[in-house]
Amino acid sequence: MSMPEYHMFAAAPAPVAPFSHACEADGWVFITGQLPIDPGNEAAPLPEGIEAQTHKTFDNLLVVLKGLGLGLENVVSARAFLTDFYGDYERFNAVYASYFPEGKRPARTCIGTTGLARHALVEIDFIARRP
Repeated sequence: MSMPEYHMFAAAPAPVAPFSHACEADGWVFITGQLPIDPGNEAAPLPEGIEAQTHKTFDNLLVVLKGLGLGLENVVSARAFLTDFYGDYERFNAVYASYFPEGKRPARTCIGTTGLARHALVEIDFIARRP
């Protein structure tokens, strides 16, 4: 097994806790959960509503993937965390599905939780694999 590589990207939001944006070993890439934070103005309020927050979270995930030289086609698994699972699940899924073509969607777990950093409505993390 190769030694893990730890990645940080200036274009992604600064971590809200002690972690790397991504860790990689043997072609597997583990991308830390991203929030709907604006990396250009991290003190700005989060976007309103689950749809806008999901889009912003994907923007941040795409920054990390791009920094790694990867794209959504390399994602093999996703975990999503929602603070209002029953209220936001359908609208979250509509946005989420728009990022992955039907028939090429990663495995996924979606969990309801009591709270996320910055009082976000959504957080998503990825596991990706290099070709």
